[in-house]
Amino acid sequence: MPVSSRVSLVLSSILTVLIFSGMQIYKVWLASSQIYTILGGYIGSILFMCVLTAVGNLESTIFGKSFQQKLFPEVIFSLMISLIASALVHRVATTTCFIFSMIALYYINRISQETYALPVPPISIHIKKRK
Repeated sequence: MPVSSRVSLVLSSILTVLIFSGMQIYKVWLASSQIYTILGGYIGSILFMCVLTAVGNLESTIFGKSFQQKLFPEVIFSLMISLIASALVHRVATTTCFIFSMIALYYINRISQETYALPVPPISIHIKKRK
């Protein structure tokens, strides 16, 4: 069941704060082994998606439904927030956060294009033959 932009803004903001604080509470545990460090980067990419959703819903609430997120400043801002949060855990978590965030961004863009893109009508091309 879809929710409005305002409700989604509140939910994604709450999730952003919970994920960030959870990363800080468990940063010693997340930095204790290699697999946990990679998990820290994955959690950082989830933080990226929550921040991106919150920023997009904030702009949608302020500027209207037709406003679209762009690479700069929305995506870069969200990525920087998640990379800084991952850097507070471990340096390798920052790298894996970047990789996981780029994969997530690809799929978010793909789903968005499938959902919101206008269908392109087929173009018919007539070739004239020379005699």
